[in-house]
Amino acid sequence: MHLAYPAVLAVLLFCTGLYGVLARRNAILVLMSVELMLNAVNLNLVAFDVWLRDALHAGQALTLFTIAIAAAEIGIGLSIVLMVYRNRGTSDVDRLRDTAETPGPGDAPEALEAPEAPEGADATAAAQKAEATA
Repeated sequence: MHLAYPAVLAVLLFCTGLYGVLARRNAILVLMSVELMLNAVNLNLVAFDVWLRDALHAGQALTLFTIAIAAAEIGIGLSIVLMVYRNRGTSDVDRLRDTAETPGPGDAPEALEAPEAPEGADATAAAQKAEATA
């Protein structure tokens, strides 16, 4: 068996998964892309195991461990995504950058006050910056 065919397929799968991780906004699609990348690694492990004719089949054994870890990762990741979706109403990765809880009614009221604007021409720019950060 030629090693080039499964290696090229693994590279294509890995690149597709990497593109999905970097370009997608939906957290579930990001998890699916990570799964594609792990499957590309599994394909390489099995292909090199067959090509090297390993008597212990270490590549296949390592592939089984990788599949078990991937299943646990998907289970935990999907549960986190579902809890975030329930709490925030979206699974958009770009909107989930601020994961800190919002302060309650009795927590640090001075942090909620707007900063004072400086005098002069910079007052409007400072007010716009304060509105953008709020």
